[in-house]
Amino acid sequence: MKLTSEAFAYGEEIPLKYGCKGEDISIPLKFEEVPEESASLAIIMEDPDAPTGLFVHWVIYNIPYNIEALPEGVPPAAMLNHTIIQGFNDFDRIGYGGPCPPDRVHRYFIKLFALDIKLDDAPPGYNREQLLEVMDGHIIAEAELMGTYAP
Repeated sequence: MKLTSEAFAYGEEIPLKYGCKGEDISIPLKFEEVPEESASLAIIMEDPDAPTGLFVHWVIYNIPYNIEALPEGVPPAAMLNHTIIQGFNDFDRIGYGGPCPPDRVHRYFIKLFALDIKLDDAPPGYNREQLLEVMDGHIIAEAELMGTYAP
């Protein structure tokens, strides 16, 4: 499985528009080679370089397995298209919260998970830990995209 973006390549700088000093809109993402047995997809975007420890920027789940991409600027709504569900980030908001490092260049990891179950019963608003708990034992593939962002 592969996770890419038209906005930047793995290890490159995330464009300013996707961060808190820009438009603070979600990064466009493309999914490739999703396993046939997948029932849904989930994404967690996190910053391991935050001064307070791991900082979560996006939690989104119950993405249909046959969707090939998420566009730039996913709205900060709890439910999208009556299917896709978004959770809380560490800004205490639903949806995407862009990179906003206070001190130096940080790395931002966007992790894509293919699951063997749908998360239709999961309520909107899960945080990272709640999502990881419900996904436990159901992850059949993972992919990652990492970009950097400077203050």
